[in-house]
Amino acid sequence: KSNIGHTQAAAGVGGIIKMIMAMRHGVLPLTLHVDRPSTHVDWTAGAVELLTEARQWPGTPERPRRAGVSGFGISGTNAHLILEQAPEPAEQEPADAAVPGVVPWVLSARSQQALREQAARLRDLVAADPSLSAADVGRSLVRTRSLFEHRQVVLGTGRDDLLATLSAVAAGDENGAVRALAGPVGRTVFVFPGQGSQWAGMGRELWESSPVFARRMRECADALAPYVDWSLPDVLGDAGALERVDVVQPALWAVMVSLAELWRSHGVEPEAVVGHSQGEIAAACVAGALSVEDAAKVVALRSKAILALSGRGGMVSVALPAEEVAERLTDGLSIATVDGPSSVVVSGDAAGLDALLAACEKDDVRARKVPVDYASHSAHVEAIRDELGRVLAGLEPRPAKVPFFSTVTADWLDTTTLDAEYWYRNLR
Repeated sequence: KSNIGHTQAAAGVGGIIKMIMAMRHGVLPLTLHVDRPSTHVDWTAGAVELLTEARQWPGTPERPRRAGVSGFGISGTNAHLILEQAPEPAEQEPADAAVPGVVPWVLSARSQQALREQAARLRDLVAADPSLSAADVGRSLVRTRSLFEHRQVVLGTGRDDLLATLSAVAAGDENGAVRALAGPVGRTVFVFPGQGSQWAGMGRELWESSPVFARRMRECADALAPYVDWSLPDVLGDAGALERVDVVQPALWAVMVSLAELWRSHGVEPEAVVGHSQGEIAAACVAGALSVEDAAKVVALRSKAILALSGRGGMVSVALPAEEVAERLTDGLSIATVDGPSSVVVSGDAAGLDALLAACEKDDVRARKVPVDYASHSAHVEAIRDELGRVLAGLEPRPAKVPFFSTVTADWLDTTTLDAEYWYRNLR
C-alpha cells in the first residue's frame, strides 16, 4: 500500500507481488512514506518494527524465506496469504528427441491460409535443426506464441511423425490434425461501486500523469461547481473533507467517470454498465443516459439532501445470507443492500442497530458498523423524498448508448426513466 495505495478489487495483489519479488531477490524493501510510526502501536514490545531501510533476507534450503500478506476489504473481509520461497529448480538433462506418447504442436493464425503457411515455416525450421526435440517445440508453441482465432493442433509420436503431419497441413490436408475456430472473447462490463471505495489522494497521480483523465476531471469539476463550495482537486487529498457525504459522493462520481474515460482512451469499451447505490449515477453518465451536467446535479444535490438524515440512524454490515438477516430484524430496521450470498447491509434506527450488533456478537456472527450516521436505503429516506423531487426536477435523461442494468429494478432499463423519482428509489 505504501507503494501504490488502495487498489479496490485488486487490493492485496500488489503486496503479494512485492513479497514475491523480495523473496526472489533476498531483500526486505523499506516501507515508503513513513514519517513517524503510529502512536497506537507499542513498538517497544515484541520484535515488530518498520523497515526504514532495505535489509538482506537470508534463506537456505533448510530454512526457506516465509512471509504473510494481509488484504483488508472495506466490508471487513480479511484475506491472509502465507508465502514460502519456492525451491530452486533442479538442473535437468537435455530432453531426448524421442518422447514417449503423443505430442501436440499448437498452431494459430488470423486465417486458414495463414495457418497453412505457419505449418510450412515450422516444418522447415524443425527439419533444419535436429537438436530441437518434439517436447521442446510443443512447449514453446504453447508458452511463447500469441493465440489467434484460427487454430490447429498437430499430433504425433515423434519428430518425423509431426513433420509429416505439418507437411500435410501446409498442403491443406487435415488428416492427423485437429482444427477449430476460437469463439468470441468475454464481453466487458464497467461496474461502479458505491460510497466506501474512496481514499485520501485518490486520482491525484492520474490527474498529473494522464491528460485524458485530467480533462474529464476538469469537466466534472466544472459541472459540480454550481452546486458545491469546494474544489475537486483540493478535496481529493483531504481525508477530513472526504468524511462528509456531500463531498465524498461527488468526488467519487468524478473519479469513476474519469477512470471510465481513461479506459476508453485505451480501447476498452463497455458493452454494459451497472452501478451499486450512488455508483449508478456514474454508470448512467458513462452509458450516455445522463449528461455530465445532469449527473453532477444528481450526485451533488442528492448528497446535500442526505445531510438532513445525519445523526438519525446508521448502517451495519452482517456476514449472513439475506434470509437469516431478515429473521433478526426488529422494528425500525430493514435490509439496505444484498452485496453477496453472505454479505448484507442493514439500515435503520441507531438503537435497533446497536441491539443487532449485540445479538450478532452473542451468536458469534461477524457484523460491524458502517462508518456513517445516516440510514440510506431505508424508510429514513422517505423524509427527503419531496426535497429530492424538487431539486432534481428538470433532469433530461436520454436513451443510453451502452446497455444499463439497474440494481433498483434488477433488470435492463429504459434510461429515459432516470428522473428524480428514480434517483429517490435508488437511495430508498
